[in-house]
Amino acid sequence: MTQVLSGKTALVTGGSRGIGRAVALRLAQDGARVAVNYRSDKAAADAVVAEIVASGGAAFALCADVGALDAIDAMFAAFDAQADGLDILINNAGIGSMATLAETDEASFDRQMQVNAKGPFFVTRAALPRLRDGGRIVNVSSMVAQVAYPSCIAYAMSKAAINHFTVSLAAELGARGITVNAVTPGATITDFAPDLFNDPAMVEALAGMAALGRVGQPVDVARVIAMLVGPDAAWVTGQVIEASGGMHL
Repeated sequence: MTQVLSGKTALVTGGSRGIGRAVALRLAQDGARVAVNYRSDKAAADAVVAEIVASGGAAFALCADVGALDAIDAMFAAFDAQADGLDILINNAGIGSMATLAETDEASFDRQMQVNAKGPFFVTRAALPRLRDGGRIVNVSSMVAQVAYPSCIAYAMSKAAINHFTVSLAAELGARGITVNAVTPGATITDFAPDLFNDPAMVEALAGMAALGRVGQPVDVARVIAMLVGPDAAWVTGQVIEASGGMHL
């Protein structure tokens, strides 16, 4: 199979688990050298790097809490020591809580906004001097930002911010040939909400909401992201693309 990303360097935030892990593995499979960002689980990030290297690819791990500006600066200093530029940025790192308005306290609200909205904003800001013309940015949002999910209202607000960030940034960076898109997964089995997916009745109910009759896997989302960062999507920018198997149709 042709490695369409050969010679490219990608950074995947939150790349040690879930959707981020699947994206890192797929981009490496397509030929990119991948920087795998993680916040605290070094062993998990190292395992992703080892899997990529064992398959003949190239990768390295970078530690940073993307919600902290000093950590972002340190991450890019470490990136610069191992790479001479960036072609693909995947803003994937995120946190959330299953909580209504009444159940969400200030600390939880602030932390979700810090990681999910402020993080991608300032990671991208730091990345731009390194991002080559013609590069790709994909922001991982969520379909809960597009329909009513009062059970995770703060999380949904943070992801709605990402959707607007995507459109505005695409307009700003178009002159450099840089595309910016967002992918909004639906119900996807990861450890992001383990209680949800450990309940067979809930999984069945979520599957019933999708036109394709199942819940998603991280690889399903990774395939969409791989398409967006590849050469065939060079004319696609400023789009918020749902990858949910047709939930709520």
